[in-house]
Amino acid sequence: MIGTATKGQRTRDAILTQAVAATVRVGLGGLTLGDLATDTGMSKSGLYAHFGSKEQLQLAVLDTAAEEFAATVVRPALHAPRGEPRIRDLADRWLACGLDRSPGGCVIVKAGTELDDQPGPVRDRLRAMHLELADTITRIVAGGITEGQLRADLDPAQVAFDLYGVMLAFFHTHRLLDDPHAHARARRAVDALLAAARNPTLPTPETTR
Repeated sequence: MIGTATKGQRTRDAILTQAVAATVRVGLGGLTLGDLATDTGMSKSGLYAHFGSKEQLQLAVLDTAAEEFAATVVRPALHAPRGEPRIRDLADRWLACGLDRSPGGCVIVKAGTELDDQPGPVRDRLRAMHLELADTITRIVAGGITEGQLRADLDPAQVAFDLYGVMLAFFHTHRLLDDPHAHARARRAVDALLAAARNPTLPTPETTR
């Protein structure tokens, strides 16, 4: 029984890897069990056994994409020193995710536009993911205030909003507009954001930029 369960999970994971990659191309709405069956070499009935419906597949794709983003961007950044180094590490990893066209990060960003006016469980799941990320950034900024690295009068939620805006602008400019300067502009925007947030009584930290 244990071996069967393990094999089933491996099969499900392989299906979701294909599904996330397909979603980058066609969007969540364009993802079908029929096309996924062709991509994976499985039968539609086999896919239904794993997911049951297109909606359940979409939810699983979002969960898989979010886990990939968390594993490559968010969780590693939380190991950086608190305050400005942690914010900068998060931003650098997020930008690298966009440059590498990481499927997980791409799905989460693109789905935000695709689902913004489509109420239902899939939109609700995506909304919760974006809210959780915004809350994580807010707490990281608040930690910088507690450490004395950032201004005491700073609004952590506003800084999180601004950083989020930089990242969304970067994805749009890099992917859709194919602007070769998108990465450099985004890094300068992050530098400016941190400079404005920094505790003025502290010396300007050295960077490798």
